[in-house]
Amino acid sequence: MTTSWQDPATVDRMLDDLETWAVVGLSGDTGRTAYSIARLLQERGKRIVPVHPDAPTVLGEQGYATLADIPFPVDVVDVFRRSEAAGEFADQAVAIGARGVWFQLGVVDEAAFDRTTAAGVAMVMDTCPAIEWRKRSA
Repeated sequence: MTTSWQDPATVDRMLDDLETWAVVGLSGDTGRTAYSIARLLQERGKRIVPVHPDAPTVLGEQGYATLADIPFPVDVVDVFRRSEAAGEFADQAVAIGARGVWFQLGVVDEAAFDRTTAAGVAMVMDTCPAIEWRKRSA
């Protein structure tokens, strides 16, 4: 089933055309899903930007404590946070002028989706770039 927050054209545009991905919740913990997805994004040619309160350097990229601290444009804000905490990052993504917001598998906040898309920012929820890239080769 495809929902409005998994619009294939929006997914394709983010995966194909948007290059700089801020990954909220990315730390140096190699056992976390955020780490493996950030590595996959890099392998697919994306620039990743770790966003974590500790601002660690991860996968060779300087981290930042908040989205607002990033001193260059961000195309997509990829959120690895629980649904109840994710919406604030969608709002911050709009505030910094991001072109897209991606909530990972299991992360759904319909109110955040409505606010984000009403602000003219594309949004995808409840899926993962790895899943979407796999669908293409199936």
